[in-house]
Amino acid sequence: MTDGPFSQAGARARLEWGRRGAALAAERGDLLVVVDVLSFSSAVSVAMGRGAVILPCDWSDDPFAVAERERAVAAVRRERVPEAGRYSLSPPTLEAASPGERIVLASPNGATCARRAGEVRALYAASLLNAKATAAAVRAELAADPSLCATVLACGERHKDDHEDGPLRFALEDWLGAGAVLSGLGDSLSPEARAAALSFEALRGEIANTLHECGSGRELRAAGYPEDPASAACLDAIGVAARFEDRAFRPFDPFDSNSGA
Repeated sequence: MTDGPFSQAGARARLEWGRRGAALAAERGDLLVVVDVLSFSSAVSVAMGRGAVILPCDWSDDPFAVAERERAVAAVRRERVPEAGRYSLSPPTLEAASPGERIVLASPNGATCARRAGEVRALYAASLLNAKATAAAVRAELAADPSLCATVLACGERHKDDHEDGPLRFALEDWLGAGAVLSGLGDSLSPEARAAALSFEALRGEIANTLHECGSGRELRAAGYPEDPASAACLDAIGVAARFEDRAFRPFDPFDSNSGA
């Protein structure tokens, strides 16, 4: 797989979209940052702030089977909380997570992109909640290895006209979340990455209203989850990154001198 003129060659930080972008990052040997603001990576960020561990589950897999195999608890669909389980993709539900608790979290975008990324050099999940911490962690990895490049992946959303897992659509929240990470990665940005970073900077003071009023925010509010876009808009409220190690996202503090990427 190659993207020829669309490969963003020559830049150390690039922007890609969706599952294909994850595969391209793996093919290039890049570090990958998965951004799915509403809601996978925001839920992961909240869990990291609580010291929990998140096992991402491909949308085609059975999260309960994964949870049984991994001695973890499976998150359920939003509408099944609390009858069927405590956790879902709704970020506020992860505020009840305990340090060290293992939680399987499935989603058609962020979790699936993470699972289908293959053997990338390093993998992070980022949101607006921990963009600063993630950028700091990625900067440290890029500084340690001059040959390494980073792909920040705006996962996008799926059209649901025909079924739950339809074709990819643009998601403003992921564009801005990716831009928030990219804005902290220095000057070696591709034009696509720079455009996302500048968009984030332009809307930095309007993040809450933007998530509230964008298409995905309206969709969640209409479904009865107005707290989801509101909680996902708390810029840099969580000071740890989510780094993938041993099949799971785990808290990583890039500001701790005793931590090593």
